Amino acid sequence: MTKSGLIEEVAKRTPHISKKDTEVVVNTIFDAMIEALRSGDRIEIRGFGSFQVKIREARDGRNPKTGEPVHISAKRTPFFKVGKELKEMVDRGPVRPASAESEPDTVTGETATG
Repeated sequence: MTKSGLIEEVAKRTPHISKKDTEVVVNTIFDAMIEALRSGDRIEIRGFGSFQVKIREARDGRNPKTGEPVHISAKRTPFFKVGKELKEMVDRGPVRPASAESEPDTVTGETATG
């Protein structure tokens, strides 16, 4: 799902709010989350998961193409930890991934859509 897909879904579920206002709400939520992470706060959404910033220390690595040593600077990286409820809900979903619908079955050679 993309950001525009999320806006579409929220707009469908809230017909009393215009699509433009829905876009403002979704953007405001994302902006607030970004600002919280920038300032070092942890975000916890019960039943969904939590976001926090992890600090990756500076280290020496190698350029995989040339093998030449490269210094990698320290950086702050957003990290998401899935919540137990979300994990369980996803696990109860369909057994076949959505992309497998058009792939041929390994036994019959037929696709899931016909």
